Formats: sequence, structure tokens, C-alpha cells
Amino acid sequence: MEKINYVNGDATAPLGEDHRIIIHCCNDIGVFGKGFVVALSRKWPITKSEYLKWYRSKQGFELGAVQFVRVDDGIVVGNMIGQHGIRGQNKKPPIRYSAIEKCLEKVQISALRNKASVHAPKFGAGLAGGEWDVIEPLLIKYLSSQNIPVTIYTL
Repeated sequence: MEKINYVNGDATAPLGEDHRIIIHCCNDIGVFGKGFVVALSRKWPITKSEYLKWYRSKQGFELGAVQFVRVDDGIVVGNMIGQHGIRGQNKKPPIRYSAIEKCLEKVQISALRNKASVHAPKFGAGLAGGEWDVIEPLLIKYLSSQNIPVTIYTL
């Protein structure tokens, strides 16, 4: 299965009854306040409080790291540190594709271990300045090709 399911809907209401992991791209400077994180923290305030606690602790908080936060029965949010800062520098956007790859390796392990599907908005292609044409093949490589169901949501 090297296919991604695209749907119109809200990634904070992931389809299915199985174990679900909602992933999204976070920055490495402890700012959690624009884009998809607004909807996440409105629905599950623990996603923001755990991210900020992790940032302040400095324990493993770095590009390529993922923090898994249980938010509901069968639903976990993966805070993926995949962007450096919040503004691009020297015409380079904040997204770091190598960090996204490291994050997706960790998501793959968690999804396989928990027999979970993965759900997300088009992360990394908004405020992080990334290109979906680069991110989508990474989802296929690390998730879909491992028979992990992936659903991408567009509001």
C-alpha cells in the first residue's frame, strides 16, 4: 500500500476507530501559537502544555525529535520538531526535511508497534514553508510503504 488517503475534513477529528496518531510539524524554539496547533490546543490543551514543558526541559527537544501525547482513547498527537525557528533565513524556509525524515522514522515505529493509522493536515507546507511535493514522498517512504494507513486532511 503506497497510497495516501486525501479527505476534506478536520485532522483533529481523525477518521476510524483504530489507534490513531495525529502528526504535525513544530518549531525548535518553543513557539506553539499559529496554524494547525491553534486547533489542536483548542481541542486538547495538553498538546501545548506538554510541548512547552518539553521545550523548557531541553530533554531531547531537538530537530528530528517527536513527542507523543495521548489526548483521547486511541488518539495520540505527535509533536514533530521539523522546523528551525519560525522565519526563513537567506531565502531558506524554516522547514528541515532531514528532521521531518527522522520524525517520520519515529512515527513509523510507534504506528507499527501500536497498529495505528496516521492522520495529519498538509504539515510543513504552510507556515514552515515546505513543499508538499517533497513531504508526500517521505510519508510514502516511511509510512504507506510499511502498510501504515495515512490520511491527509484539508479543511
